[in-house]
Amino acid sequence: MIHAFIPYINKEQAEASVASLSESKLISQITLMSTDADAKPFGTCDLIHIDSVNSSATVKKIAEHTSAEFTLLYTKGTALDAGYLALDRMVRIARDSKAAMIYADYYTVVDGKRTNTPVIDYQEGALRDDFNFGPLLLFNTVDYKQAAAGIDKSYTAAGLYDLRLRISRLGALVHINEYLYTDITVSTSENGESHFNYVDPKNRGVQIEMEEACTAHLKAIGGYLEPEFETIEFNRGEFANEASVIIPVRNRVRTIRDAIRSVLSQKTDFPFNLIIIDNHSTDGTSEAIEEFTSDPRVIHIVPSREDLGIGGCWNLGANHPEAGKFCVQLDSDDVYSDENTLAKMVKAFYDNNSAMVVGSYMLTDIDMNMIPPGVIDHREWTPENGRNNALRINGLGAPRAFYTPVLREIMVPNTSYGEDYALGLAISRRFQIGRVYDVVYLCRRWEDNSDHALDVVKTNNNNLYKDRIRTWELQARKELNRNKKA
Repeated sequence: MIHAFIPYINKEQAEASVASLSESKLISQITLMSTDADAKPFGTCDLIHIDSVNSSATVKKIAEHTSAEFTLLYTKGTALDAGYLALDRMVRIARDSKAAMIYADYYTVVDGKRTNTPVIDYQEGALRDDFNFGPLLLFNTVDYKQAAAGIDKSYTAAGLYDLRLRISRLGALVHINEYLYTDITVSTSENGESHFNYVDPKNRGVQIEMEEACTAHLKAIGGYLEPEFETIEFNRGEFANEASVIIPVRNRVRTIRDAIRSVLSQKTDFPFNLIIIDNHSTDGTSEAIEEFTSDPRVIHIVPSREDLGIGGCWNLGANHPEAGKFCVQLDSDDVYSDENTLAKMVKAFYDNNSAMVVGSYMLTDIDMNMIPPGVIDHREWTPENGRNNALRINGLGAPRAFYTPVLREIMVPNTSYGEDYALGLAISRRFQIGRVYDVVYLCRRWEDNSDHALDVVKTNNNNLYKDRIRTWELQARKELNRNKKA
């Protein structure tokens, strides 16, 4: 019933995986995949030569080679230990659900230590190319072959991603939330910064491929938006200040003074102020803010409510009567790179007729020394396709700034994760987003960052929420396109 394909990195790894799979009576054939031109098969296995597991060429080669009702693909060069009757379980669920692809929770063993690795449910907006299905995928072979037959572009890195998007148009991608196998991997280290890998400049070629595959998928499902934008009239309402910097903060006594000083040092030819929403700090942050309130530009707000997340604090600041025409973001543990940041951000609104502007930032340690990967400029963003590609990536960059009337209209979700991303997607549906490619912001990484070295459960919760944001946005864009055609 199952034709299995596994990477052949070395004989020890491959033999362990083959032995585990061979325990199942459902396995009809095991094919080794090797990038080594001199590699030879062993036992009853056959072998195909590939360039990489992720390429379009490999996807097509598997489609030509597979010969069973189901196609099992293991994507990692580590030893696979399939659980007792796990393949039976996967096949049963695949048949019962009529799934095009099945994936499951799994265990990871590193240096003999076993840990749980749960994954999350797939949904329409789960367009991230780094969505974690785990390394073991079971495909309905008919769907696999149909999806592979439609591949019209050869990708080096985005082939498997392209296949997944195509298969999702044919049937469901079903998550079995049971631990069905073990990935026995080599020792690894986690530096807490893996979520920045997708914007590492050295990965730009990969990102271009992923964008092309995602854009083609959006066109196929009716979610692609043409580069047509509503015009912004910058005379809506009356504002005493041209700009307001908004800082939501809770318990950041170590960094809040630096953030405030970086705002007050800004040099502009327009009036601006600083609105700090102090969300009931208890560590001395409130007292640190008060040190600066002799400056009339500093507005210190302690909300009367106690149920506000970062997004709720943003709404409070944006709706303050002293809020400026443009609201500009600064996180409480970050700083602007120099005294010209505010002027550059505001200028970009007028230059690009934008409802939102995103700058570029540099990653630093707490002492503002640059750390890898350094400058994050999101140059993959293009005026023509940025809002479509925004559905694939997990963030839009920093600092972010908004035309206040639009910000007040759309509002920010009252959460403390993904709120800025949800707002950016909603704005980009209608308006152009301007860009500043100069480094105008220092993003300081330290042990108290809200996204520092998250455990898998918290990471999954965050990713599930952002996927849901994408799903809602994708549904809205599809409806927008349907209405245009009506």
